[in-house]
Amino acid sequence: MDWIQAVILGIIQGLTEFIPISSTGHLYLGRNFFGLEEAGLFLDTMLHLGTLIALIVFYKEILIKLIKRPFSRITALLVVGTIPAVMTGVLFSDYFDELSKSGVSIGWEFLITGLFLWFADSIKNGSKKVENLSLFDSFFIGSFQALAIFPAISRSGMTIVGALLRKMDKEAAAYFSFLLSIPAICGGIIYQLKDMISGSVPQISLSSMFIATLSSAIFGYIAVRFMIAFVKYRSLKIFAVYVWILGIIIIVLQQLSIF
Repeated sequence: MDWIQAVILGIIQGLTEFIPISSTGHLYLGRNFFGLEEAGLFLDTMLHLGTLIALIVFYKEILIKLIKRPFSRITALLVVGTIPAVMTGVLFSDYFDELSKSGVSIGWEFLITGLFLWFADSIKNGSKKVENLSLFDSFFIGSFQALAIFPAISRSGMTIVGALLRKMDKEAAAYFSFLLSIPAICGGIIYQLKDMISGSVPQISLSSMFIATLSSAIFGYIAVRFMIAFVKYRSLKIFAVYVWILGIIIIVLQQLSIF
């Protein structure tokens, strides 16, 4: 992987982790385009580390408060909201790992993501803020996050939809969605590191991995700020149309055995 590929893949991960169009699905496409299929697990881990850094920088104030008060209500919301994703990962990780590697279903998953994003616009804007959430609200939103175990189902898109269904304000829905992704991304990195230790690490230069991680962090931070402001006043339908077009193209190419 050269530095140009590293920058491009970092941009893809950083933007699509928080813009609701599925980072895993886009990374699959990017790796295949560059012929980097064998670097999948190691590369994904480093790119997700970049977006985790972006989240830590963006949420630094609230994270410092959580460190000082580890048994606060926000901590409880994050723990409860992460339970569905953990349960799904533990029970079905092997199946979905194979599904992710094969990419056979990503076209259809992009279409499903689009349906949820289109539906999100029909949900009446609520008034709940993060401090108004109940533990059930958090578990409900986390259940939507668990659906993102499918490779091209957008985690940010699903959690925003779940939050809107629980009558959250749109801006607060995006804010909590990204906050809830911190333990999920941490867990994913730990899980991937475990597999990396037991397997072989592809020969990718440290400079390329550093560039990819840095690019992911920078563009991830930009994407978080952009989306929290965007959902407050704008429609998610533009992202629905994009993933529908992409999904249809992928399905057609797969049927023609081109992809």
